[in-house]
Amino acid sequence: MQIDFSGKAYLVTGGASGIGAATVRYIAEHAGQAVIADINTEAGEALVAEFPEQLRFHHTDVTELTQLEAACALGADAFGGLDGAVNSAGLGSLGTTTDMPLEEWHKVINIDLHGVFYACRAIIPHLRQRGGGNIVNIASLSGVRGDHGFAAYNAAKAAVINYTRTLALDHGPENIRAVAVCPGFIETPLTAIPGSIDAVRKDWLDAIALGRAGQPEDVALLTAFLLSPAASYITGTEIVIDGGMGSSNNQPNLPKLFGTMG
Repeated sequence: MQIDFSGKAYLVTGGASGIGAATVRYIAEHAGQAVIADINTEAGEALVAEFPEQLRFHHTDVTELTQLEAACALGADAFGGLDGAVNSAGLGSLGTTTDMPLEEWHKVINIDLHGVFYACRAIIPHLRQRGGGNIVNIASLSGVRGDHGFAAYNAAKAAVINYTRTLALDHGPENIRAVAVCPGFIETPLTAIPGSIDAVRKDWLDAIALGRAGQPEDVALLTAFLLSPAASYITGTEIVIDGGMGSSNNQPNLPKLFGTMG
């Protein structure tokens, strides 16, 4: 299904790379407009150069509400208003409750949770001016289930999911929809950090029913659908996109252990 974003404009946090960039590219390729709110100026401006009429970049630290408000103001000035937000900025961190430095806990919570709240706080006044709109918060399968050694990330993403439910309840009467998208293992810069994710990459891939890691474009397609009128009755929920990774209860692969039965 091709979605036409003509006349629509969006704020995309973390829009310079990974899922955010794939979403920005889809919007632009289908006649929409977007403000990329990211700290990666080089990558953000390179993406704008591909679609100079449809995209704008604003250097944005999502832990600073004023910077998100400025990014929204840029979009409103450039495009005449904003119709929604995709909150994709995020940070992962390995560490258990007892061994994680406190500053690392606060950093993850600030970016992954507070950054979503600040972006929603900044965009909602603009959505009210449009008579409604859509918010897609990129959470994670790690917000639905637990992981070994991901204490801060699990906590933040679970909070994003429940915050999204409340967001939908509070602002549904204003015709504002909110959905949390929960990707599993997606090939992005966040999952390509040498020496950390590599240690568990094989286990994760073995747990995926479809036998492959997801691509940012997979999540961008789902996000585009949720922004579109085709999803007009979907709000206040989370949608998992994980290739079947979360379908297992992590038992051993019995056919491999005992041979083919029958």
